[in-house]
Amino acid sequence: MSDRSLLVVVLAAGEGTRMKSRLPKVLHKVAGRSMLHHVLAATRAAGATRTAVVVGPGREDVAAEASRIVPDAQVFVQTERLGTAHAVLAARAALEQGADDVLVLYADTPLVRAETLARLRAPLAEGAAVAALGFEPEDPTGYGRLVTSGNELVAIREEKDATTAERAIRFCNAGLMALAGKDALSILDRIGNANSKGEYYLTDAVEIARADGRPAVAAKADADEVAGVNSRIQLAEAEAILQQRLRRAAMAEGVTLIAPETVFFSADTVLGRDVIVEPNVVFGPGVTVGDDVVIHAFCHLEGAQLETGVSIGPYARLRPGTRLEAGVRIGNFVETKAAHIESGAKVNHLSYVGDAHVGAGANLGAGTITCNYDGFSKYRTEIGAGAFIGVNSALVAPVTIGAGAYVGTGAVITSDVPEDALAIARSRQVVKEGWAREFRAARAEAKKKA
Repeated sequence: MSDRSLLVVVLAAGEGTRMKSRLPKVLHKVAGRSMLHHVLAATRAAGATRTAVVVGPGREDVAAEASRIVPDAQVFVQTERLGTAHAVLAARAALEQGADDVLVLYADTPLVRAETLARLRAPLAEGAAVAALGFEPEDPTGYGRLVTSGNELVAIREEKDATTAERAIRFCNAGLMALAGKDALSILDRIGNANSKGEYYLTDAVEIARADGRPAVAAKADADEVAGVNSRIQLAEAEAILQQRLRRAAMAEGVTLIAPETVFFSADTVLGRDVIVEPNVVFGPGVTVGDDVVIHAFCHLEGAQLETGVSIGPYARLRPGTRLEAGVRIGNFVETKAAHIESGAKVNHLSYVGDAHVGAGANLGAGTITCNYDGFSKYRTEIGAGAFIGVNSALVAPVTIGAGAYVGTGAVITSDVPEDALAIARSRQVVKEGWAREFRAARAEAKKKA
């Protein structure tokens, strides 16, 4: 269907009161991404050529998230909440621009797949005016029912308006709908509110299309895939479903998960072949892992790039901006942040390496700390290739340790160390009364003048 244009209208104006949160419901995250992000990513993969997002009044945060994910998305505000059809018509300007196909989705259904959207859309190319997505829940109570006759969809009946016979139907409305672009506005404009709630139901599009002599059909999805998220409990259930998907996908692509149920991924985690992940590992957003990497137990990674043959952990924390080149070893209780560590280097125990560049083959002993922050600014540490840093050393940035240099055990390094030199920095303790107070006052004054 790549030759057919597709307008996607994502409804994201729900208040989400059951979340009991100051954060809009659709910005709550599943696998490191907002629910809105998941839906928009699925629509892009399904071939969306234009995107419209309908938000509630004052929801600049939701609008900003939509624009971040789809920069050319059109954002519309639904000023009143008068039903789903009313919400779609908030995007009238986008609908008036025309499209072959129109998809209507909800921003609180983060598990929907691109292939399901393609299957929902497919009947439009065959002449259908409306296609609705259905599913069969264990308990249909509370859901609208899809009333079918043979291969045709006759009506979607809200439970409050359904007859006893219609309530016995187990094929339920998932809410997602596809409309033929040339018919969409005409159908939407004729939807009325003569129902028990006095709202304009998008579901009435089915009967209007049929009254025009145009066919309506239903597509089917798994119940898990179309589950809406309206509470923290449902958010956790969606997380569990998506994590299971991500774990199975990783293993199918050649990753060994020793205890899959204890490993948590972000939606954007990228893993190479023959990666081994031990139990209780968490991947935050922005992690890329090369081939033959070993991630030992109880590690946390975020915004990090690991190249071929890296080994980390156990109990390592890689923070954003970490880049580990091939063969790097990061050991137990090591934290890195904004650190580029070149091939073959080792940071094996109890160390913090932040705002630093470590050359190839360097060895940082246990307890090495790059002192990158003075309370006001961050500074960088440069460690040359093949350098050896003794245990319990503090490298006070900005400082450069030359290639091949040695830093003696327990040193506090405040000046650059030349290549192949030995630096030993040990002395008796000196206490200067009031120095810290004067330093803070001086820096605060300098900051005011800046």
